[in-house]
Amino acid sequence: MRSALVIFTFGTAFVFGGLYSSWVLVCRDEECPSIDVLEDYTPRQTSKLYAADGRFIAEIGLERRTLVPLRDIPKVVRSAFQVTEDKRFYEHAGIDWYRVIGAGLRNLRAGGYAQGFSTITMQLARNVFPERISREKTLVRKLKEAKVARAIEAKYSKDKILELYLNQIYLGNGAYGVETASQRYFGKSVRDLNLAEAATLAALPKGPERYNPRKYPDRSIQRRNTIVELLRRENAISNEDAQLAKAFPLKLGSKTESGEVAPYFVEWVRRQLDAQFGQQLYEQGLKVYTTLDIEMQSAAERALESQLRKIEAGEYGRYIHMSYEQYVARAASGEQGNAPNSPYLQGSFVAMDPRTGAVRALVGGRDFDDSKFNRATQALRQPGSTFKPVVYATAIQNGRPASYILDDSPIVRDLGNGQTWTPQNYDLKFEGPIPLRRALMLSRNIPTINLGIELGEQSVIEMGHRFGLSTDIPPYPSIHIGSADVYPIEMIAAYSAFATLGTRAAPIGIVRVENAKGDILWEPQSVRSQVLSPEEAWLMVDMLKDVVQHGTAFSSVWSAGFHIPSGGKTGTTNDGTDVWYIGFTADLVAGLWMGLDRPQKIKANAQGGLLAAPAFTAFMKEVYGRKPAPPDWPRPEGILAREIDRTTAKLKNPFCPTNVVVTEFYIPGTEPIEECPVHSPFTNLSDSTGAQQAPLTDTTGAIVRVTTGGVGVIQPSRPTPQPPKPAPTPRDTANPFFAPIVKPER
Repeated sequence: MRSALVIFTFGTAFVFGGLYSSWVLVCRDEECPSIDVLEDYTPRQTSKLYAADGRFIAEIGLERRTLVPLRDIPKVVRSAFQVTEDKRFYEHAGIDWYRVIGAGLRNLRAGGYAQGFSTITMQLARNVFPERISREKTLVRKLKEAKVARAIEAKYSKDKILELYLNQIYLGNGAYGVETASQRYFGKSVRDLNLAEAATLAALPKGPERYNPRKYPDRSIQRRNTIVELLRRENAISNEDAQLAKAFPLKLGSKTESGEVAPYFVEWVRRQLDAQFGQQLYEQGLKVYTTLDIEMQSAAERALESQLRKIEAGEYGRYIHMSYEQYVARAASGEQGNAPNSPYLQGSFVAMDPRTGAVRALVGGRDFDDSKFNRATQALRQPGSTFKPVVYATAIQNGRPASYILDDSPIVRDLGNGQTWTPQNYDLKFEGPIPLRRALMLSRNIPTINLGIELGEQSVIEMGHRFGLSTDIPPYPSIHIGSADVYPIEMIAAYSAFATLGTRAAPIGIVRVENAKGDILWEPQSVRSQVLSPEEAWLMVDMLKDVVQHGTAFSSVWSAGFHIPSGGKTGTTNDGTDVWYIGFTADLVAGLWMGLDRPQKIKANAQGGLLAAPAFTAFMKEVYGRKPAPPDWPRPEGILAREIDRTTAKLKNPFCPTNVVVTEFYIPGTEPIEECPVHSPFTNLSDSTGAQQAPLTDTTGAIVRVTTGGVGVIQPSRPTPQPPKPAPTPRDTANPFFAPIVKPER
């Protein structure tokens, strides 16, 4: 017995001596942080982004946190955290010795680490000083926590400690502190939480991701009910309240309420703010007022996603690639996920105010969580025929009127390397002499190629740069004009020059930035340039309205019920890897791109008018269902109207057949001054070669006559067609500047 007593005495002395020496030495040489910083400690706060109408949309920061004083945190929230994390918080001095002994015995029985004994104060110590107190499960770390916790308890009140803790704790989903977590999960302030919601937040410190109610609702509810039961046992709530809380359904806030709106737009803005403010953006709680219209953003997301799903479902013909739903199902089963390139059909959508460049909606992809690559601002894609208006604007500015005759005849180009290029129109047909207006309306390839060659590649390149296309356009040969990749947001912004009758506005997403005191730190200015004269721009708008009312966008836009004055252009690349539609009214430009991240043919007969334009129409109909429609563009006073023979581009004479006479518009100095030399009493309806004149028709076969105002209308001899179903969309012709071109599929 004497030996055993001696061994026990020395053993106990050794253990306590070791613990004491460890306690004394663990913070030697300033190994432990000084708590003096807590006197003026302010946790890093996020910068907050607001929509154009002032509504909150997102946070930016290393730690998403909004501070709230303890008096504004309801008692039920405080009690839920206390009973879960440290029920004797108001009774100990930083270390709960009952928990220390209990955890020690349990760990001995388990033969390893099975239970911790951190108090709220100890958790605060490691959360405030993460650089000095690591999270590794070691005795040294626990001793540091305990010693710093004792120092904190000696200097600060329990309420101050609890306030710091509730504003500091990480609660998953990027949220730090109870206020931010409440907003992100429930879309409301912590002040307004009920018992069930308070218990849901208190469930998170044990496993912020494991009990995330958005990802694992069943697991979250189970843990929530456990905490409600703990509150009941501690007599913090009544039996009736506990029963009601356990039965309360999990009601999470919407994306708008929770600050998860427009993630691609937010990231685009964040990059600009980071370049301007650096670390200040992530720590000092700036207020950023943006140009985003939440309703337009939601409409753009719905329109794009709905159309992409229709394509994947085969509504436009057989679709052979993996669908988004198939990808999500496989990712859920662990087969794949978060690939660098999405294997499913992707898209981007941008809507902006052409007068200021203010971006009202921006969608950079289908799933930001799966792929953060922004296809609106970071993807370089070939524009297809959406580039053609740049070529035609160059022609208008260089004195070619809309009636200018182009040649739609077979051509062969020598590529200079022993190869030749023989471009084709999609229908493999040629119309011969064709007015510039009709060539753009039907997106004919050969006339556009000939026009680009005639104008000279450099003049078109310079015009592209004036339209804001910053990418380098290949300088050779002329037939490659427009084949360079472009950023979708730049291509869409280029069309603002038409909507405003001449002035292009660069896209802008930030209105102003304020500090926490409300002082204005930055007000980015809208950058505008004069691209075309009002007369030149009006002629382009007049021709692009024909694309909508009679050309390649007829069936998906005009015939689909969008009759507000608008212009637009479809776009498709030769191999069907990219489809576009960009349209505009006087107060809104909107455009979208669709394709696969790894360029592949989307489907047989892929074309912008068929696949992309319906999403534009759905978006515009929803937007203008809520706001007044803008007026048509007024014709500038300097524009002249002349009745001409469209086959000769000369003034009509008394003998020109009615079916070839149209009213065309001219910038002074470009109008014809000679009468048609072909028709006479002797030629009747035949031209100089004796061939019968064909009337000008639109995609429905109806005869078109251009009249005052520039809107193509149907000749009185034939009623306006009202088909019960939309007419089949003509093939949106491919980018005419690719070489070489393989013979297109029918």
